[in-house]
Amino acid sequence: MAFAPARSIGPGRPKDMEKRAAILEAAKRLFPQHGYEGTSMDAIAAEAGVSKLTVYSHFGGKDSLFVEAVRTKCEERLSADVFAVDPASPVRGQLLEIARAFFALITSEEAIGMHRTLVASAQQSPKLAQLFWEAGPAQVQRGFAALLQAKVEARQLDIPDTRRAATQFFALIKGECHARMEFGCGCFEPREIEDHLNATVDMFLRAYASR
Repeated sequence: MAFAPARSIGPGRPKDMEKRAAILEAAKRLFPQHGYEGTSMDAIAAEAGVSKLTVYSHFGGKDSLFVEAVRTKCEERLSADVFAVDPASPVRGQLLEIARAFFALITSEEAIGMHRTLVASAQQSPKLAQLFWEAGPAQVQRGFAALLQAKVEARQLDIPDTRRAATQFFALIKGECHARMEFGCGCFEPREIEDHLNATVDMFLRAYASR
C-alpha cells in the first residue's frame, strides 16, 4: 500500500506555492498537537491564513494532507541524502549518521506526540495508523534497505535479508530512551545517547560485516 506525495492542482505560481507551504506548516503543527480527529480542515486553513477551499485545492482531502505532513516531516529530519550510496564513504560513519538522524526524528516532541495519538486511536482508526506507517516508517525503512543492498553488492556488508536488517537496525536505535520518552519518564543525557548509538552501530556491524 503506497501513497504518492500530494501535488498542487493549481498552476504552480510562487504565491500558490507559498500557500501550499503555509498549509503544510500548519498541518505539521496541528496534527501532533491535536491528533488526526482533533484537527479540522477549518483549523488548518485558519492557522495557514488561507480558505478551506484553498486547502482542498492543494491537497484534495484530509488524508492526503496528513500523509504529506508526515512525509515532509520525516524528510526534514531524515533526508534522502543520508541514504545516498557513496562507495568511498566508510560504512560505520554512514550508519552512525543515519542512527543520529533517525533518533533525533523519533524523539522529537512532534513525533512523540503523534505516536501517542496513533497508539490511543489505533483500534478506532486503523486506516489512520496505516496512512502514517506508509508515509513515514515504511518510506524510511525502504530507503535504508536500498542502501544496505548497495553495500552488500559492493561487498561492504554481508546481509541475507536487507529488509529485515533495516527493521532490526531501527528497532535497536529506538532502545530504552524512546520507550521512556513515550511514557513521560524522561530520557538519557546526550553522552549516554551517543554511547547508545555507537554501541548499536557496532553491534549491527558485528552481525553483518563482510566476511
